[in-house]
Amino acid sequence: MIDVNLTRIYELTVILYAVSVLLYFIDFLQNNRKANQTAFWLLAIVWVLQTAFLCLRMYETGRFPILTLFEGLYFYTWVLITLSLMINRFLRVDFIVFFANVIGFFIMALHTFTPIQHQSTVEAELLVSELLIIHITMAILSYGAFSISFAFSILYLVQYNLLKKKKWGKRLLRIQDLSKLDHMSYVSNVIGVPMLLLSLLLGVIWASIKIPNFHWYDAKVLGSFLVLLVYSVYLYIRVGKGLQGKATAIWNIALFLVVLINFFLFGSLSNFHIWYS
Repeated sequence: MIDVNLTRIYELTVILYAVSVLLYFIDFLQNNRKANQTAFWLLAIVWVLQTAFLCLRMYETGRFPILTLFEGLYFYTWVLITLSLMINRFLRVDFIVFFANVIGFFIMALHTFTPIQHQSTVEAELLVSELLIIHITMAILSYGAFSISFAFSILYLVQYNLLKKKKWGKRLLRIQDLSKLDHMSYVSNVIGVPMLLLSLLLGVIWASIKIPNFHWYDAKVLGSFLVLLVYSVYLYIRVGKGLQGKATAIWNIALFLVVLINFFLFGSLSNFHIWYS
């Protein structure tokens, strides 16, 4: 009976999340402040429910629940919602919550309907260690930072096109100026790159100790280092070459596609990350 009730609450969470994203979309199209406020409070309720589920899962498993694809997707969604709510609360950047949570809802949908929710739990339990927990947590947090950076770049291009086409209106005024959007996208990547680097270093150390047949040429390992490389090139272009604006926004959007390819495609091809396959 308890499991049935939890399932119903989880389904309610998904519905509330969908309604929140829909209201944010209405606000984006029609500059509807009432829809924006309702969407914010619905998203806050979703965050509370997600946090409760996360704590419950932690209590049930006796560990931080991020060791399977099912758990990883859930934690990634929780990170996105948390970051977007914090940005909305402290930086007052309109529409960033909408773009960030379009990604979040997509991931939540994958988490809900993935058919491999518990297949790798046994293997994950056998491999668990504090080093692994830190490695995966930092990797997901870095992906969260890259996701927020991606959302800022999308907003940059939206604002750029509005200005170029001289479409003056409430939407133009509510979106932050181009320089701030560009800067926040850059700052998010500055946070994400060193976090991913540390995650990879910890992961390599852990694998060298725990995995007898650890290979550097594993798809997920190479893909993760590729993500680190392309974002490092982005930072070099920004800092070393001083390139900013539309070109870097487009480049940053393309880089996020590399993150998604690494997370889903390379993860499925990996023989090493067995808890994600």
